[in-house]
Amino acid sequence: MSEFDDIRPYNDSEVPAVIARLIASPEFIDLLLSRRAPLLSKICPWLLRPLLRRVLTKAAKKMHTVADLQSYLTISLKALVAKTTDGFSFSGLDKLDPAKSYLFLSNHRDIAMDPAMVNLALIESGLDTLRIAIGDNLLSKPFASDLMRVNRSFIVKRSVVGRRDKLNALKNLSGYIRHSITQDGVSIWIAQREGRAKDGQDRTETALLKMLALSRSKEQSFAEASGELAIVPVSISYEYDPCDVDKGRELFAKQNGQEYIKQEFEDLDTIQKGLVGYKGRVHVAFGKAFTDESSDQLENADKLAVAIDQQVYSQYKLFPSNIIAYQLLGNTEGLEQAKALWPDCDWFDVEASFKSRLSAAPRDYRTIITESYAAPVFNYCQATQGC
Repeated sequence: MSEFDDIRPYNDSEVPAVIARLIASPEFIDLLLSRRAPLLSKICPWLLRPLLRRVLTKAAKKMHTVADLQSYLTISLKALVAKTTDGFSFSGLDKLDPAKSYLFLSNHRDIAMDPAMVNLALIESGLDTLRIAIGDNLLSKPFASDLMRVNRSFIVKRSVVGRRDKLNALKNLSGYIRHSITQDGVSIWIAQREGRAKDGQDRTETALLKMLALSRSKEQSFAEASGELAIVPVSISYEYDPCDVDKGRELFAKQNGQEYIKQEFEDLDTIQKGLVGYKGRVHVAFGKAFTDESSDQLENADKLAVAIDQQVYSQYKLFPSNIIAYQLLGNTEGLEQAKALWPDCDWFDVEASFKSRLSAAPRDYRTIITESYAAPVFNYCQATQGC
């Protein structure tokens, strides 16, 4: 057995069997029905189940490899993006070597859409897709694990208990990431922190960078091990967040000293809301890879985290929603420079639209939501020394 078999994505040879398991899974079929036809799935599930299985079985006949599956899913992803956004754009990929593999380390706003948007940018540029890190907290059901691993995801074991077991799991994860980039030649996507930045404050966790270095050889310094991974900071920005009210609810509870306990299917509901909810415009900005082992920025985890954040903030595409939120909080420093990024924008219309969106949220959450939209403006101004 390979040392990575329990966390790695499935190989091409495993695809047909995994797809067959998914189609045969009552929980998977019922989940799809509840999302696609919630009313009918309650009235006549006995009728819809065989129909859905027939559709999936027909589609599965064309899927023999991971690439086949991803080609099929890409069609759906592009249709989804066209339906739920006002445009998707990306920048910076032209500055990366298409023959190299990278560790794409991004800010984290949406569970499913973040890596999907990065992958879509790669696909649109004619590049290979990457392997995606996903926490095992999202894989409580066997079908969920199958679904993600057959789509090039690998598992981050967050639920491990015990200091020794946690360390072993982290070393194994670190080893897999390094193996994928340096041996398999396949790029990796991982978020800069555990969990989404619900308050809009994108911060790279030094613990993550230290984890990545656990797999270095005895001869390698931290700088050499980090440079080998060719870390590329990525900024993903959404004009509107379909989950902003949900994030506001959680933050409000925590700010008031209450323990926030997720409902049983809350993560799945969040994933669905992020997928089908309106996002406005979406932009993915790819930064400069950290490969210079002699650079002071790679000296240790603290310096590298600061350097990554600097790129994430400075290349983040501020949308009018961010800027108007910044203004509504009474901020004036850098405001005109920020507005100059959108010279043709009707700011009165943007303000009216943003206030209308806020009015639909519970009153207690409105300031929290506004602050989350404004946070990237503060960070952008700080990183660029004034907007």
